[in-house]
Amino acid sequence: MATRASKTQASRPTKPVTVRRDGDIAIVTLNRPEKRNALGDDMVALIDRFFSNPPADVRAVVITGSGDHFSAGLDLSTLRVRDVVEGMHHSRSWHAAFEKIQFGRVPVVAALHGAVIGGGLELAAAAHVRVADATVFYALPEGQRGIFVGGGGSARLPRLIGVACMTDMMLTGRVYKAEEGERLGFAQYLVAQGEALAKAIELARKMAGNAGMTNYAVMHALPRIADASQDMGLFTESLIATVASSAPEARERVQAFLQGRAAKVKAG
Repeated sequence: MATRASKTQASRPTKPVTVRRDGDIAIVTLNRPEKRNALGDDMVALIDRFFSNPPADVRAVVITGSGDHFSAGLDLSTLRVRDVVEGMHHSRSWHAAFEKIQFGRVPVVAALHGAVIGGGLELAAAAHVRVADATVFYALPEGQRGIFVGGGGSARLPRLIGVACMTDMMLTGRVYKAEEGERLGFAQYLVAQGEALAKAIELARKMAGNAGMTNYAVMHALPRIADASQDMGLFTESLIATVASSAPEARERVQAFLQGRAAKVKAG
């Protein structure tokens, strides 16, 4: 006979987004495997809440999905007719959550497997680095559903894969597999089946070991410099380079290298 405690535990609802720690790495997991981690507003709100104020001792984050898939995109069972103002507010709430990933306090690595579709692909695009395993497939089926991307995909994905590639996916329903996706820029790393999370944690640990100011500059300044005119970009680069190199941590790291206490760059 089950005890009262076990009955309570069994009846407790599963959190749709979970967070666990691995040292100074936080692992955020989409936890709705029975729906292929399709994203509802509750999940996006939890993502927003975490990235609004991650623990002070977290230095990098990994996002992954439970079960066989990263995320199959928007949970269409939650889709309803909204007036223009309400629809704008809804889309902008997703924008706000994903922007806190891209322009947050710490670097974020997405560990991808299985379906990376629609809103799931938009979420992955907000991360700074993406690791895909051999089971990944990418799609933007919004065109066939009679809708349009609303989670930032039209702003982020063309910067990764180009306007023509995204246009083709949305107009024709084209699906890209893992190897094609790596070549096109969906992910920077491709690993064997089941190895994406371990690789993502490995990369996150490397990022966590960087100087905080350098990580912040790469996340916040680099994309803005890339979007600026060359003249403004070069001026901004000079400012950021000066700020970063003047930090005490930077001076210590340079001295460590000059004194032979830091590893030299070698071929991989």
